[in-house]
Amino acid sequence: MIDEILPSPVATGSTFVDHDAALAALYPQEAAAVASARPKRRREYANVRMCARRAMRELGVPPVPVLSGPRGEPLWPDDIVGSLTHCPGFRAAAVGRSSAFAGLGIDAEPNRPLTQDLLEFVSLPQERARVHALTRSSPDVCWDRLLFSAKETVFKTWFPLAARELDFTEADIRIDPGSGTFSARLLVPGPVLDGERVDGFNGRWLSRRGILLTAIALRRTTGQ
Repeated sequence: MIDEILPSPVATGSTFVDHDAALAALYPQEAAAVASARPKRRREYANVRMCARRAMRELGVPPVPVLSGPRGEPLWPDDIVGSLTHCPGFRAAAVGRSSAFAGLGIDAEPNRPLTQDLLEFVSLPQERARVHALTRSSPDVCWDRLLFSAKETVFKTWFPLAARELDFTEADIRIDPGSGTFSARLLVPGPVLDGERVDGFNGRWLSRRGILLTAIALRRTTGQ
């Protein structure tokens, strides 16, 4: 399902169920990283890494441990960029060659509304106004949760490039309900990529099987 909103050079892996074999397939370094975690967290961790190794194999990359950086970001081999996500009932990974993509971000969320407090915390006033308008016209999609998912995807794309935090209110997101796309305008100076400053990201979204998916594939403008 995640592959539907990513370009074909990106390789993906996903699952709707947790596999017991994924725990046994963890590399020792990975198993050690979640040794003290609760069983639910260990299952999530193991199965999303199973998805990562499927994606790497599809890309022609030998599977390796996928550990986490200080912000929880996955650490990929030098020539790979990628992203991981999990929510109840879904786990997924996406990877691409760093020669083709400067960054990838994916996020999955249940199609359920946010609390009002959380919506106000993660959004700008103009974003809330747009969400309320979308909710009135198309109530089958929880647009507030989709906005949150898009913000998560923006951060997952941003952080490996900028190596610094990006607050929820430092990107203004517009969702296009008809085309299944969204845009994010950065409200702070973006990282410099291939000699040009990044001022925003464009992504795609999908709602299916009770799950909201968002994805950004940031292509390089010049070869490496």
